[in-house]
Amino acid sequence: MKITDAVSLGQAIRRRRKELHYTQEQLAEYTGFSASFISDLERGKETAQLGKAIFLANLLGLDILVNKR
Repeated sequence: MKITDAVSLGQAIRRRRKELHYTQEQLAEYTGFSASFISDLERGKETAQLGKAIFLANLLGLDILVNKR
């Protein structure tokens, strides 16, 4: 999936979380992030902190790649 904005990143994270059968609450407990942060991130809220978003993606086994167009 090509990540082009906050919404597509959130969709990728939500899809992977569901593939792994984690709830937002379980992920919040494991990471120490709030469930509301995870919800905001998955909905593409642009104020979500990038560092936390990248950490969460990596934790779920997702790589974020940057390529020249």
